[in-house]
Amino acid sequence: MTEHFHLMTAGAGEEDAPKEVRAPYDHKLIATVATAGAAVVEGALRTADALYRNRDAWLPAHRRVEILEKTAAIMSERAEELALGAAQEGGKPLIDSRVEVARAIDGVKSCVECIRSNAGEEIPMRITPSSAQRLAFTRREPIGPVVAFSAFNHPLNLIVHQVGPAIAAGCPVIVKPAADTALSCFRFVAILREAGLPDAWCQALMPTDLDLATQLATDRRVAFFSFIGSARVGWMLRSKLASGTRCALEHGGAAPVVVAADADLDDALPLLAKGGFYHAGQVCVSVQRVFAHQSVARQVAEGLARLGSAMVVGDPTDPATEVGPLIRPKEVERVHQWVNNAVVKGAERLCGGEPLSETCYPPTVLLNPPEDVEVSCQEIFGPVICVYSCADVDEAIRRANDVPYSFQAAVMTRDIDTAMRCYDRLNGSAIMINDHTAFRVDWMPFAGLRESGFGVGGIPYTFHDMQVEKMMVLRSKSL
Repeated sequence: MTEHFHLMTAGAGEEDAPKEVRAPYDHKLIATVATAGAAVVEGALRTADALYRNRDAWLPAHRRVEILEKTAAIMSERAEELALGAAQEGGKPLIDSRVEVARAIDGVKSCVECIRSNAGEEIPMRITPSSAQRLAFTRREPIGPVVAFSAFNHPLNLIVHQVGPAIAAGCPVIVKPAADTALSCFRFVAILREAGLPDAWCQALMPTDLDLATQLATDRRVAFFSFIGSARVGWMLRSKLASGTRCALEHGGAAPVVVAADADLDDALPLLAKGGFYHAGQVCVSVQRVFAHQSVARQVAEGLARLGSAMVVGDPTDPATEVGPLIRPKEVERVHQWVNNAVVKGAERLCGGEPLSETCYPPTVLLNPPEDVEVSCQEIFGPVICVYSCADVDEAIRRANDVPYSFQAAVMTRDIDTAMRCYDRLNGSAIMINDHTAFRVDWMPFAGLRESGFGVGGIPYTFHDMQVEKMMVLRSKSL
């Protein structure tokens, strides 16, 4: 019998028609999830708002620590189950889904560390006649109800990044997972509740339609909106937020890598292949555009093609699989159309380039596609790496910067001056030296700039954004 996930809102409510969740690899039905109509969404918002307004009901810090510590312990006990579930619904190979679960567990632990180190500061007083006899300091308080919309590509870890800091900060949170990968979210919320979190503090739901989801995000009772997903949807929702609602948006990009003539290719190429083909390229900072010096450009492209061609593509639940399916068949069609368009207009295809099935696309390497085709100027979000031959580092930097996205970038070189020149001149919030663009640990800042996002991700930074700093000024004749 197919597993069914019920509403996870306080007081539940009447369930609307369930949504099917199917495996992206073979379309096998995994489970069904109850959907929430207007009454349920309104009830969730009303519950979160009332909970925040009742300060006597706020969870004290020590209780939040206990809940999150127990959550991490339960997740550790069920790590393999969580990894297999994430691989089934999201298509990320099991070997990588296991890494995702380990990251998610560590992320919950990072939320505990945020609570332990959470503090305000003293504001200098008594330094002018007007500030005499005064003491001023701040403390941090929860910002209010949080609404989080998440993406499919990291179905557990992204939820932890949005929900974990909200719980740690003391905010009631309503989370809407991606429709294709709702199960990991519902399992995580169930674990939070098993660990002792009262139901009202974290509610998970799937609205019946996009209009209702928009109403949820833009309701005036929402204090903070966290969005991970497409730029088109994220920027649209930001434009409709209620006055006073703060937000963070995390979108994608077209991550560039500069490969200098002196780069250690034996070291660099496996990193770039992993960074480009990992999770079938469905990563917001996946290696996409490699600008290599003309003396090594073909060697770089052919080396990436050899590595990509050797990768095992297939069932993500098979431990031998290195590249799984794209999330939907229409994404396979889109990626193939973009690749074909680039080849027709002059790109040299060195490997891949033909769908393996309606759900799987092979690692593909293109050499010198034109700058105006989709693979060069839009986010591919598929297992495709483009290599471009450049006369020098400055040309590589100029071409790397010639897109409206700015997220993470990289440079491969053995020369410190080249590394520093690229760091100084490449657009991006993080520049990796001799590493791929998809490197990330969950306590570092992770920020899309320009069209790639708004605000700063990373668990400590999200925790900070979900709080407000409140000052007290104390006047005393004894000071």
